[in-house]
Amino acid sequence: MKQAVAAAALEYIRPKLEDDSVIGIGTGSTANYFIDALGGIRAEVEATVASSEVSAQRLRDNGLPVYDLNSVDRVSFYIDGADESNRALQLIKGGGGALTREKIVAAVATEFICICDESKLVHTLGDFPLPVEVIPMARSHVAREMVKLGGDPVYREGFTTDNGNIILDVYNFPVAAPLEIERKIDGIVGVVTNGLFAHRPADILLLGTPGGVETLYPQ
Repeated sequence: MKQAVAAAALEYIRPKLEDDSVIGIGTGSTANYFIDALGGIRAEVEATVASSEVSAQRLRDNGLPVYDLNSVDRVSFYIDGADESNRALQLIKGGGGALTREKIVAAVATEFICICDESKLVHTLGDFPLPVEVIPMARSHVAREMVKLGGDPVYREGFTTDNGNIILDVYNFPVAAPLEIERKIDGIVGVVTNGLFAHRPADILLLGTPGGVETLYPQ
């Protein structure tokens, strides 16, 4: 199903590619399938930007040009997976730890195309632990604040983000009001960002199912 949605994403953007199109690429197993598919049309791809060092290297390995986000004027499409999505296409992302860079690329993108399998579609976000990227010295402070919000934060041992920070994964934290919760967490001193993509949801969700790929728009 991951391969199918990756192929569907390529089919979706390919007719829209222009000479100056920049393609933003996310991080994770589903995004990797898309990178490999994109490598098959490398001659048609002028520029990409990546949300992680791992994705950037995979793009280069596929012969695709990778640029720093600061060197491009716009990102036409951002293609990435998700750990969870609701019907409004608000997401939880960051299981792989690249949430901050993913959120930056998504914010710049004209169109955000989310690709995932049907297991990721949920009624209420929060079964998947919510990642929060934190400045290391603020770890305990942010953890205490997350407890006040009703969550159970757990330090992701042995992991450092590409930005040199740490991750708190917040368990037992159903998110009934994603816009409000995203704003509250980002307002905690020491938080870089959190894995809720509610203020910038996906524009389209390509959902892999046993019967084929379904196309969903925000409801």
